[in-house]
Amino acid sequence: MICDKIQKKRSCYVRDLHSEGVFMVKRVSKRVSEIVFLMAAGGTIYYLIEIWFRGFSHWSMFMLGGVALTFCSFQGEIMHWSEPMWIQIIRAVLFLTSLEFVTGIICNKWLKIGIWDYRDQPFQLCGQICLPFMVMFSGLLCLAIVFGGVVLWGVYGEEKPEFHVL
Repeated sequence: MICDKIQKKRSCYVRDLHSEGVFMVKRVSKRVSEIVFLMAAGGTIYYLIEIWFRGFSHWSMFMLGGVALTFCSFQGEIMHWSEPMWIQIIRAVLFLTSLEFVTGIICNKWLKIGIWDYRDQPFQLCGQICLPFMVMFSGLLCLAIVFGGVVLWGVYGEEKPEFHVL
């Protein structure tokens, strides 16, 4: 009798662990799917923008665009879309400008690939980042925040984004 109770309790515990494990696998699979989709969409969009404006691009810009959209999407979701858009834009601009600087130092300076050169632009740093492009990218990042939030909500059923200025 006691053995039956122990066995029954043990099987319930194992079943609970199994269902919890299945839930975690599904959640992780969903998050991986979100990241892959956002990376691919952001990379493709940014790569095409570069080709449209410059006539050429580089695979590192595909990666940078993917990371940009992924960051813009998840930074809003993590904060439950409670922050004003201007704070989200500033956060995204600072993050992406830092990433662009590091990518530029590695690709342009160390590897000498020569993907871009901002030395002729005003307010530039080491020819890798400059203020005019930071301002221009802030507009693109605003669109990325909205697009990423809508995709996470509409396609993946995440929290519905609420965008506000103040």
